[in-house]
Amino acid sequence: MLPAGPRLGVGAVLSRRFHTFAARAAGSSPVQPNDPTPRKPVPNVSETNALPTTSTGNQDAALQETVEEGERRRVRQAPNRDRVWSGSQQERAKAMVGPRFEQVIMEYQPQPWAAIDLIHQQPVRWRKESLVSCDGGGGPLGHPRIFINLDQPAIVPCNYCGLPFANERHRSTLESLPRTSYPLEPQGKPEEVEERQRVTDHPFEQR
Repeated sequence: MLPAGPRLGVGAVLSRRFHTFAARAAGSSPVQPNDPTPRKPVPNVSETNALPTTSTGNQDAALQETVEEGERRRVRQAPNRDRVWSGSQQERAKAMVGPRFEQVIMEYQPQPWAAIDLIHQQPVRWRKESLVSCDGGGGPLGHPRIFINLDQPAIVPCNYCGLPFANERHRSTLESLPRTSYPLEPQGKPEEVEERQRVTDHPFEQR
């Protein structure tokens, strides 16, 4: 019968297992966490994009984009927003990486505008009632109807769609302010949603 060896404590066992796991993980990883010679980051935008390429069947102009312009479009979160505006969002610079986006013209990649800025282009909906309702316009593009209190001299946005409402009797007070979060009158911008787009009051019909 072999003599019993020295018993290891729980801490020593866990420490040995941790070092074994770390060694295996380090062996499988091409880049060490404390690598004395870390790799330099390689730009995701290819220099070959600066060379004109034919685009037969798509458009008459050649596909061409400089590295600087492509990198600027790649890292910008939206055409009207440079950075993220929500904690749950991922930065576009971290998402637009890898072979999928190499030798790709960034100008023709999807770039939706940030709704957080677009909604603040909507002019105030002036109402004479103290209690109004909003359903987003009705139909499949709308939302459940909610009621909004306009007693206070302030612009009150809808909790669903963000459309702004205010009471007519507070117009002079709001117009006296140096700045408001929503324009008080239509500005003629293409982002504005006109109220007369509603063509029906039935809840399940398109506006």
